[in-house]
Amino acid sequence: MTELAIVLILLGISSWAQEIRHELTVQASGFFTTQTTENGLTNKPTNSAGVLAGYRFNLKKWLAVEGDYDYFRNGHKFLTNSATLAFPMNVHAATGAVVVKLPVFKTLHPFVLGGGGAMFFDPRGGFVRNEQTRGAFIYGGGVDLPMFKHVALRAQCRGFIYKTPDFQTASLNVDKYSHSAVPSAGLVFAF
Repeated sequence: MTELAIVLILLGISSWAQEIRHELTVQASGFFTTQTTENGLTNKPTNSAGVLAGYRFNLKKWLAVEGDYDYFRNGHKFLTNSATLAFPMNVHAATGAVVVKLPVFKTLHPFVLGGGGAMFFDPRGGFVRNEQTRGAFIYGGGVDLPMFKHVALRAQCRGFIYKTPDFQTASLNVDKYSHSAVPSAGLVFAF
């Protein structure tokens, strides 16, 4: 009886070990933000390139959770009728999402995602010195293309929706929400 229990446990462990549960990704990305305007004040961020690093844990074949870190270096311009204020900025984002994997189409593995997180705006010069954190809603989708047994190419686009930063400066308060499109592509390592 004991031998049968040991065999069943080992079979269960070996079948679980054959499932790919973990994925690490490193991707190059872009950060494209819409401008926002309110009461004669316009916030116009510059577009920039960045990097994304992430971890995905597969709960089921069709369901996963993931955590991502994004970094971008861009600039912000605040335009009024009489002045233009511009300064460089580091933008960091830490997000978590639920991922639903859709049915495989030929060799493509599509997915959609939704979640939330925080964006950290860190001015690097000019008269603005205050860092600011904003909550963000994220959504998106993408596709994985397997290349080797444990390596795939991932292309995706995520959208970030967050309140436009004002850096605790009343004269920069646009009081609207911004939308950033964040397309990215890179490698996935599964284990």
